[in-house]
Amino acid sequence: MSDLRSHLAAGQVIPAHPLALTAERTLDERHQRALTRYYVAAGAGGIAVGVHTTQFRIRDPQHGLLAPVLSLAAATATEALGANPRPFIRIAGVCGNTKQSVDEARLASDLGYDAALVSLGALHDAPEGTLVDHCRAVGEVLPIFGFYLQPAVGGRVLRYEFWRALAELPEVIAIKIAPFNRYQTLDVLRAVADSGRTDIALYTGNDDQIVLDLLTPFPAFGDNPLELRIVGGLLGQWSVWTHAAVRMLEEIRMARGEREFDAGWLRRAAAITDATGALFDARHAFAGCIAGLHEILRRQRLMAGPWCLDPNETLSHGQLEEIDRVLRVHPELTDDAFVAANVDEWLR
Repeated sequence: MSDLRSHLAAGQVIPAHPLALTAERTLDERHQRALTRYYVAAGAGGIAVGVHTTQFRIRDPQHGLLAPVLSLAAATATEALGANPRPFIRIAGVCGNTKQSVDEARLASDLGYDAALVSLGALHDAPEGTLVDHCRAVGEVLPIFGFYLQPAVGGRVLRYEFWRALAELPEVIAIKIAPFNRYQTLDVLRAVADSGRTDIALYTGNDDQIVLDLLTPFPAFGDNPLELRIVGGLLGQWSVWTHAAVRMLEEIRMARGEREFDAGWLRRAAAITDATGALFDARHAFAGCIAGLHEILRRQRLMAGPWCLDPNETLSHGQLEEIDRVLRVHPELTDDAFVAANVDEWLR
């Protein structure tokens, strides 16, 4: 557990792993393996599988893909890391009621996963105390990666008091902060600071504020003088252009030691938010968020096509043109050359 905490505390790029499908909407194992190999080769510090970007419908009985997808990602990552593996965290998304979430955590544990990212969407109307009990039950199986999911894609607003109680659970090793809301982001930071815990790694999931989250030295928010940093990211946006994200996080680590940041960081922050808006389809309340990521991976040959399990889940009207625009005006954000040089090997 201490090695796991140290790895997370150092700050990692953790892509939310997409789902590669055939035109018939069955699992495309060849491209699914290629994606995992890509993330390992790009220098990611881990992967998160079975999460929103992987599509929650993998759990539907008609698809039955949860176990195959978790198993394939874990086995491929182990193979790609080789005989002398570097630290690499395998995170499984768990969701549903408490029984389902615990069962999914047990499956992930059996497959060699290190932690569970706990989605609370199925408990939308439950009291916050029940949510804490739910997380405690999952934590009896796997260490917990807490998750503040934005309401636009199925999350709920969670008060400071919830995060303060969650931070008391010793099984919590990290929290992904992704409400896309600065006030709610600060609620999590204040709760962790007030808990006195210094061993909970904070990760951004705020795809609209990636750079600013990672650069900001957050002040003390209460009586506890503890100042916190968001050290890494577990992001759907980092499921594409991952090699560039790894380089950027390395640069941010160096920039954190500077007294003043170059204004270029603010320009880069705005460029990344602009690109994410196109990929995630912010214009249409994120309706095309998964399809937008798939379109990038399709162009890089890491996916055969942009298909989702739900045939109705496609690019929104005008989204393709927005993707073309951000690729044209922000080419420095991509890792096309890195992928092009290696994709044939990953597809072997």
